[in-house]
Amino acid sequence: MSELELTVIGVAEEAPLVRAFHLEAVSGGQLPGYSPGSHIRVQLPNGDDRPYSLVNLDPSIETEKGVKHYRLGVRLEENSLGGSSFMHGLSPGDRILTTPPKNEFALAGDAGPAVLVAGGIGITPIASMAAELLRNNCDFLLHYSGRAQGSLAFIGPLRDLLGERLIEHYDDLTGGPLDIDAVLSASDASQHLYVCGPKGMIEAMQIAARARDWPEARIHFELFTPPVPQTGDRPFEIEVASTGESYTIPVGESIIQVLEAAGHDLIYDCQRGDCGICQTDVISGEPDHRDLVLTDSEKAEGKVMQICVSRARSVKLVLDL
Repeated sequence: MSELELTVIGVAEEAPLVRAFHLEAVSGGQLPGYSPGSHIRVQLPNGDDRPYSLVNLDPSIETEKGVKHYRLGVRLEENSLGGSSFMHGLSPGDRILTTPPKNEFALAGDAGPAVLVAGGIGITPIASMAAELLRNNCDFLLHYSGRAQGSLAFIGPLRDLLGERLIEHYDDLTGGPLDIDAVLSASDASQHLYVCGPKGMIEAMQIAARARDWPEARIHFELFTPPVPQTGDRPFEIEVASTGESYTIPVGESIIQVLEAAGHDLIYDCQRGDCGICQTDVISGEPDHRDLVLTDSEKAEGKVMQICVSRARSVKLVLDL
């Protein structure tokens, strides 16, 4: 399906630094349907794009059948790489180009009991999941966490929609982050666990769930913060095994970015290390894993890596590309 041309028909302040954008087709016609957890990629002026989850808070709407409008929630990041600053510069009447909806964070097909956990702007895909579970009369709770009172986007509509199914957490009231052990203690491993938010929260939730023997097939997550350089990062070399070509990966750039600039055609999606689409076999060298896809044992083996975010501990990697 070709790209979508959309018009901004409304912009609303949902929370400090968070704006909701209401979009419709330039033609005024029906937009492609989507399932909860889906995102669209918005094209930026420089040719890059950024993924934003589609937000639905109305259980009466079966979004998969097609919709008249899309809604996004976007937080203005302090160190924006261009996406959030572009979005926050939009006004009603502006036009944008996007991809059709795609879902890498879908609800499980059995629609069983669920635990939803959202941190900050990670609420955007989780809110649509809550509306869908409510529409299907499924058993679930939504734990929604933020740093301070007044910081949570869409909190008013969520309170009205979910009532006692919504459990709010504020760091400034409790003196610390969400108590993950308490969340999981009140749940059990027969439930599906859906988590979206900062990387630290997702990693802590994964570790705690696995320690409670939660099946991997019931742990679902999506990272909502882009990768950033870490202290001690240094350039390294990669070799493309199929051609023998070598490239230097500088600090602040990913393997994907360097290879694409050199003309290689790669398959990838999230560029955050949570979808697994760019997974690549490692022929030699030691990866520095920074993804949320591989298990600890897979990372220790070092036979595969996610080339959108991971780097190298060794001076050189030879990749099966």
